Amino acid sequence: MPPSNPTPGIEYTTELARIDLDRVHHWIARKSYWAGQMPRPVFDRAIRGSLCFAAIAGEATVGFCRVITDRATFAYVSDVFVDPNHRGQGIGKGLMRAVTLHPQLQDLRRWLLVTADAHGLYAQHGFQALATPQRFMERCDPEVYARLAAKAAAG
Repeated sequence: MPPSNPTPGIEYTTELARIDLDRVHHWIARKSYWAGQMPRPVFDRAIRGSLCFAAIAGEATVGFCRVITDRATFAYVSDVFVDPNHRGQGIGKGLMRAVTLHPQLQDLRRWLLVTADAHGLYAQHGFQALATPQRFMERCDPEVYARLAAKAAAG
């Protein structure tokens, strides 16, 4: 599934068999600011419940994101990550083009995502600050992965 303006040498796919999930888990659990210490079973469950996208260079996974969606009304873009050695090459833009052009993600009423530092990237794909933030609520447990990791370590 090529985006409309592909990065040379990069292929975008939703085929889980082609995505190096060990590498992606390492990125998300060890290098992301949002999901540190995510246990592998939690990651695997998240993958099963998502539409996953990857950027592939040769045989190597160099970028990833997943979309949690009902494929009818709503999509939440999550875990967008580009290998640090491949940043600055348009891979994040390519992933977002692949996501927004995917046939199962058309005509959705609402898309959401959370970012600390990539507002400019997402704005290029139609995202903007919440129009009515007072209507949104969250239930957040930022220590859940640390607790699960400690519990697993204790046996």
